[in-house]
Amino acid sequence: MTKIVTILMGVLNGAKWLQPQLNSIAEQDHEAWVIRFSDDGSTDLSADIIAGFSEQHPDRVHRGTGPKSGFGDNYMQLIRDLPKQAGYTAFADQDDVWNSNKLGRAVAALAASGEEPALYCGRRWLWYPKADRRIKSSQPSREFGFRNALIENVAAGNTVLLNPAAARLARQAARMITKPVFAHDWWLYQLITGAGGKVVFDNGPPCILYRQHSANAVGAGHGIAAQIRRKTGVLKGNFARRIKQNLAVLDQIKPLLTEESLRDLRRFELARNAALHQRLLLLNEIRPYRQTSAGTLGFWGAASLGQI
Repeated sequence: MTKIVTILMGVLNGAKWLQPQLNSIAEQDHEAWVIRFSDDGSTDLSADIIAGFSEQHPDRVHRGTGPKSGFGDNYMQLIRDLPKQAGYTAFADQDDVWNSNKLGRAVAALAASGEEPALYCGRRWLWYPKADRRIKSSQPSREFGFRNALIENVAAGNTVLLNPAAARLARQAARMITKPVFAHDWWLYQLITGAGGKVVFDNGPPCILYRQHSANAVGAGHGIAAQIRRKTGVLKGNFARRIKQNLAVLDQIKPLLTEESLRDLRRFELARNAALHQRLLLLNEIRPYRQTSAGTLGFWGAASLGQI
């Protein structure tokens, strides 16, 4: 049976980059796809480009309107609006370019996942198109799990594919949430691992050009300057605010989490509001981790300063 993939794409003033991305989707060697757009209030020619793509691919395009409250909410609405019996579900940014084998590789990686919720993700080329400079994104070095997902996202949204069980779980969870997520991909990583699902990471050659430009909603943040900005942001409380936002959303989907995840979540919530000594003791019971030793050390430094 052909595995049809539903591609979810949030759009906002993406006319400058949209056509190359749509062309790369049309050229996928896995030809069984449909795409659902959510335009979050574009004032450029994005709607015209999508209309033209729809004419070229009739019956494969659904055009919707976003909530106009940020990229995270836009993607959460797309997840919420999936059909009840959602199948394989991928996520696309408006400004990237896919290799022709992107969908095919992802579907093949999840072919044996069965009824266990499973999330596929992988590496990307960080692409600076003016010079056609490409930098391969980092390769995770530790296992994927909820204790990692609490403090770090490894599931880059533009690489993600959900198997049908994970797509149905995501739809169910999205409909339970009334608070805004920081980022839909981080939320998906927390949801799937927290509910006992599986993460399949593709360490093969990247099959996506992740365009870097000044209008990126998040961006890759590569290089020393980006590291300095991140560390400065931690001291300003940016990381703590993101964690707080994530925990508020996780609180609304607790019925979907495993007992082990709930125990870790409770300890983590208590630790954030505890005095230093008790905070470190509680965190030591959970042992949250990032994919690199330096990243994990940085987290403990932030925890020591009360910036989680």
